[in-house]
Amino acid sequence: MKYELYYWPEIQGRGEYVRLALEEAGAAYVDVARGARGTAAMMKMMDAHQGTPPFAPPFLKAGKLVIGQTANILLYLGARHGLAPKTEAGKLWVHQLQLTITDFVVEIHDTHHPLGPSLYYEDQKPPAKKRTADFWSERVPKYLGYFEQLLTGNGGAYVTGRRLTYVDLSLFQIVAGLRYAFPKRMTAFETDIPGLVALHDRIAARPNIKAYLASERRIPFNEQGIFRRYRELDG
Repeated sequence: MKYELYYWPEIQGRGEYVRLALEEAGAAYVDVARGARGTAAMMKMMDAHQGTPPFAPPFLKAGKLVIGQTANILLYLGARHGLAPKTEAGKLWVHQLQLTITDFVVEIHDTHHPLGPSLYYEDQKPPAKKRTADFWSERVPKYLGYFEQLLTGNGGAYVTGRRLTYVDLSLFQIVAGLRYAFPKRMTAFETDIPGLVALHDRIAARPNIKAYLASERRIPFNEQGIFRRYRELDG
């Protein structure tokens, strides 16, 4: 089966977590909105009033199924492509971890748009600076410290032990994105999370991911996505 992934064509965003899973699995897929009239097709599916229309991208079409929400898509893909434990308890645990990452992604976004996405960054610079300071003093240590402890406690190469899951791929993206958006702050913080840094490098060296990162399929980080680089926030 060839999957159809629907997401905005100019950014990595939340769709990148799905792309990484598809690429690691070696799954056949098309990034629909990056093709001719693909964005129009995506909007048409969201505007549907029958069936199970998705609220927003990313969403995945798998045969007759249309699955929305990043964590929900990964729950589906993980079970079918060996990127999640086989037991129900294991699947739920990995899903729980992905939902925690989802919460963290929202907080990353809110560093540069603390008053809301409808306002330009230039209209909320002072609140963004205050939000970013709190983010790095309180939230980053809380979230990344939690995952660092899991890596250390399980004693394996990956978060849940010896086997890779989609959560490891998502944590790779978190580290890579924070390095882009906050290079100075992240460099200083990385000494506190050696396990996650090593995990990032381990994921980047996996054959399918390495090939993906070197390909045109990997959209570069830019100032339109979740991980945006504003020099005044990287104090």
